[in-house]
Amino acid sequence: MKTALKHVAISIAATVFLTIAAPQSAHAVEVERVVSDSGIEAWLIRDLSNPITTLKLSFRGGAALDPDGKEGLAHFVASTLDEGSGDMESNAFQKALDDRSITLRFNAGRDSFRGTLRTLNQHRDDAFKYLRLALTSPRFDDTPLTRIRAQIISGIKQSEEDPSHLANQEMFEMAFAGHPYARPTLGTVNSLMSVTPDDMRQFVATRLVRDNLIIGVVGDIDPATLKTYLDATFAELPNSTTSWALAKTTPQLTGAVKVIDLDVGQSSIQFGQPGIARSSPDFYTAYVLNYILGGGGFVSRLYEEVREKRGLAYSVYTYLMPLDASAAVMGGAGTANERVAETLDTVRNVWEKFAEDGPTQDELNDAKTYLTGAYPLRFASSSAISDMLVGIQEEGMGIDYIDNRNGFIDAVTLSDAKRVAASLFQPKNLSFVIAGRPQGVVATD
Repeated sequence: MKTALKHVAISIAATVFLTIAAPQSAHAVEVERVVSDSGIEAWLIRDLSNPITTLKLSFRGGAALDPDGKEGLAHFVASTLDEGSGDMESNAFQKALDDRSITLRFNAGRDSFRGTLRTLNQHRDDAFKYLRLALTSPRFDDTPLTRIRAQIISGIKQSEEDPSHLANQEMFEMAFAGHPYARPTLGTVNSLMSVTPDDMRQFVATRLVRDNLIIGVVGDIDPATLKTYLDATFAELPNSTTSWALAKTTPQLTGAVKVIDLDVGQSSIQFGQPGIARSSPDFYTAYVLNYILGGGGFVSRLYEEVREKRGLAYSVYTYLMPLDASAAVMGGAGTANERVAETLDTVRNVWEKFAEDGPTQDELNDAKTYLTGAYPLRFASSSAISDMLVGIQEEGMGIDYIDNRNGFIDAVTLSDAKRVAASLFQPKNLSFVIAGRPQGVVATD
């Protein structure tokens, strides 16, 4: 019954998508490589349905490259790049954006520093000018820095009382001890207080560089016009003087159980083990397997055993986490303190059985049907599509990836799935972090 309902849901979703996107579906996957006169490259999908241009950019290397003692620098810069630039102070810069309904924002992840520009075409000249100013001459004035720093620190203090956040951060510290991935991307109160405007200017000069730049564009814009904007906006960026690459590492997850004592009625559980690189030829098989194990929501094995059969948790999930310098399989759940021990045992048992037997043919077929059928829904907005264009370039998957992606999923066989399940999933290395006061759980770390 669940399988039938799932297929109906896929059919409805696909029908809705095709109804609203049919006029442009022919070029939803027509990706053009645009290279400006000065050598700035962007991937473009033209959408003539609205007079809007959306640009996503990524600089390789993210918060993991923050200097020791200044953790949170990348996030702090991302939060303040649009707080004044050139001869425009913060209020003037923000007003210029608001008056023209221009979206300009930045964010920092562990492996990349990203930006978004979205504008009506009638304000496109101004929008690209403000993007250039933000990247090349941010002011970092004291007043907005004090305000934004206080906001970030307030968020950090709140997160220190959040069981899920604490368990997740401890999992990273356990998995990547001694490696930059172990550090919090937002930083700490002390590290943020040590960041100076000169640190931020140095970040801009050395990290926001053109040879680490990746660009995806979606909208009503032709290649010739885009080339002009690329040169006007990015040609002045310096080239890099240092590498963005991090040392490769394997997660140090060997079956430990750690408890963070918190006086809460429900514990947050995070679990993980070493994973699989995005570049591995078995990645798509692992992707399908993860959907079956815990990534498929209501139809996953873990949900069936943990939630449906035993009522141990409202949700339980897994996901693949391929980072530039490492990879892990991660997951989580939340349950009452008195039911944590049973939840851990159930997760371990499901993990072990999945490693031993792999999926059934029916599970594999259903997973492939869903993952290929739901793929068009990722093209529901220009923001999502431009994000995808950047991600494809970051992973080096080729400009024809959108056309080929479902073929990679369809090619997964049952023998592939059983082989990869046996090698990827490691019950003995499955490690847990519990934030709460779990009963009957013996910490080993």
